[in-house]
Amino acid sequence: MRMIYKIAKTELQMLFYSPIAWLVLIIFTFQCGLIFTGSVTMIEKQQAMGYDPMFISSSIFGRLFYEVQNYLFLYIPLLTMGLVSKDLAGGTMKLLYSSPMTNAQIILGKYLSMVIFALVLVSIFIVYVIFSLFAVENFDVLQILTGILGLFLLICTYAAVGLFFSTLTSYQIIAAVATLVFLTFLNFIDRIWQDIDFVRDVTFWLSLPRHAGTFIGGMICSEEIAYFIMFPAMCVWFSIVRLSSRVQKSSWVRNFAKYAGVFLIMAMVAYVSSRPALMGYIDTTRENSLTLTPNSQEIVKKLKGGLTITTYSNLLDEDFMKALPRYQNNDAYQFREYLRFKPEIKMKYVYYYDSVQNTKQRGFLSELPMERRAKQIAASFKIKLSRYLTPEQIKQVIDLSPEDNRFVRQVERESGEKMFLRQFDDMMRDPSEAEISAAFKRMVMELPTVGFLTGHGERSISRYRDRDYASFAQNKRFRYALLNQGFDVQEVTLDGNIPERINILVIADMQQPLSEPEMERLQQYIDRGGNLFIAGEAGGQARMNPLVRQFGVEFTDGVLVKPTEDYQPDLVLAWPTEEARELSYFFGTMIEWRMCAMMPGATGLRYTVDKGFKVTPMLLTDSTGVWNELETVNFIDDTVRYNPAAGEKEQQYTTLLGLSRPLGEREQKIVILGDADCIGNAELFKPREGMENGNFYIILGSFQWLSDGEAPVDVRRPKAIDNKLFLGKTGVKVTEIAFKWIVPAGLLLLAIFVWIRRRGR
Repeated sequence: MRMIYKIAKTELQMLFYSPIAWLVLIIFTFQCGLIFTGSVTMIEKQQAMGYDPMFISSSIFGRLFYEVQNYLFLYIPLLTMGLVSKDLAGGTMKLLYSSPMTNAQIILGKYLSMVIFALVLVSIFIVYVIFSLFAVENFDVLQILTGILGLFLLICTYAAVGLFFSTLTSYQIIAAVATLVFLTFLNFIDRIWQDIDFVRDVTFWLSLPRHAGTFIGGMICSEEIAYFIMFPAMCVWFSIVRLSSRVQKSSWVRNFAKYAGVFLIMAMVAYVSSRPALMGYIDTTRENSLTLTPNSQEIVKKLKGGLTITTYSNLLDEDFMKALPRYQNNDAYQFREYLRFKPEIKMKYVYYYDSVQNTKQRGFLSELPMERRAKQIAASFKIKLSRYLTPEQIKQVIDLSPEDNRFVRQVERESGEKMFLRQFDDMMRDPSEAEISAAFKRMVMELPTVGFLTGHGERSISRYRDRDYASFAQNKRFRYALLNQGFDVQEVTLDGNIPERINILVIADMQQPLSEPEMERLQQYIDRGGNLFIAGEAGGQARMNPLVRQFGVEFTDGVLVKPTEDYQPDLVLAWPTEEARELSYFFGTMIEWRMCAMMPGATGLRYTVDKGFKVTPMLLTDSTGVWNELETVNFIDDTVRYNPAAGEKEQQYTTLLGLSRPLGEREQKIVILGDADCIGNAELFKPREGMENGNFYIILGSFQWLSDGEAPVDVRRPKAIDNKLFLGKTGVKVTEIAFKWIVPAGLLLLAIFVWIRRRGR
């Protein structure tokens, strides 16, 4: 060990007496300072503009680490090109052989010198961490140190590769170029040969950025640790074998056996370490953001037995590229958190082409016949069309017409339960943890079934007219639809008794009153403790009030108005109350994000508390400027005027109520909404300048409360607490000067001092 240390010390002295090491160190420090101060400046500007930045620790260092990772491999060949090749070219290797040391000691000593230099390189990050401890509120030290560890291991791996190539030739330039080419290959290897099944897994495992990225994200995984131990160890061993073969003449068969033996050991370790069942994880993020939430973990525990996720990818659908063979590993990566807790999940892919239903086909290809269009797309993306099933063949496997022949996944348990996971027509596209866990939960337990009353002109859940409810009830491509959040939905009539499986009944803006027998059947449902969601509308008070009076509630006369310059006066805004936050965290989200409910044509709710219910106001209008208009009916051409003599009252109105009472062993819950339109197809997606539409949170919050928290699945994580930067404009300027100019300049002066002192000797 003493000999290894002496060699490392000598190598470091030679390294720092040369200009290359100092040049690399100064440029690296300058680039890191440029990126670091750029991130700090951006966050300070956000704060100055009134925004509330979150996760400042990862925002600053995440960008820094990923950008450094992208160009780090360019530096290492300059440092490693002369580790052995200069000794081979200058004849000093013979002097080393004449001394009492082995080939292994020589290689290990030189590698140790590069490990120490790697520590010097990453020490600049430690300086940034110390600075951030004082500059960032509640700085997340552990996560950032994990990222630094990942970059350190990455540099050590690069150095091991460079060391090996340095033993292959006595020409330093050739060693540098060969190292650079191979490191470039390792950085981009996960983008080649991805259409070949076996090769795809091998190249994906060999990818250096993927393994380092796990550390940078804040996760320590046994697979990555095995990689960063075995791969450098293999390169160091190859270097020892190569150096030995220069002194001790041995047959190529023997040398090949040494190389192959170590390679096979690494391949075996790679295979074992990449098995999901054998992986270990440590999530170093403070919020456990890389780990399933506790509720999702409990759901996964109940998924006993095998589980297969089959992806059906339609070549004619806009999401077809996501599941192409070359992208399969990246596609499966979104289920990595579930694989951690259920390693027996299997991924399958089925490719087909068929006409996509209920979507607008765009582009000139949409005019072509289906088969010709498939051939054209396959030719454009260099896809083997023979891999894809024809419309007739896919129908023999599964009928996907209920899913509109769109890109979809089917989750199937070993016991036979099946559930679909869909893509959504929003910016995210992919299902999040909430949707995945909801699908899994529906497979292991019975979740609430929401019944929508029909037969009296209520809002339809199967039509997409502006006022209907298809979007939030069962639109398969809308992320927040009840169907995608764990609920079953069905239409219900009062021709007979309401089915027992109905847990929540929606009655939305009836156009005809209930008959006496229908009222009796509805009363039976109420008496058994069934939950209700009742939505009224201005103009329908006479039909809806007989229904809600038994709960001590009435829809007020007229329509709520608040005149503004930009919108019709019958558009009022309602804000969630703190009491609503207690019922469901979705209303708390509205409060935190300053979202409001936009209600066109709403009516207020008047209530008493003498009917045995606990009454909770959930949405309130502004306290001034809002009244119940009783005279004006044309809000486009006429001007509304407040007229107390007509019975109009200017006050704060309640537009959403929650009622609850104990009934037997459970609690009965009722939600009453004063505007049926605000959750209709049109209003859910209607943007208005200067307003944050939170209408869909009314749905999520209300139905989560009505379902006793069973759905949607609560996947909240602890809130970030590193949300403040203690630097003003002046502090940021000083930081920029210090890290961009002063620190690199200091290193330059140190390099000049060392050079002068060296020449003086």
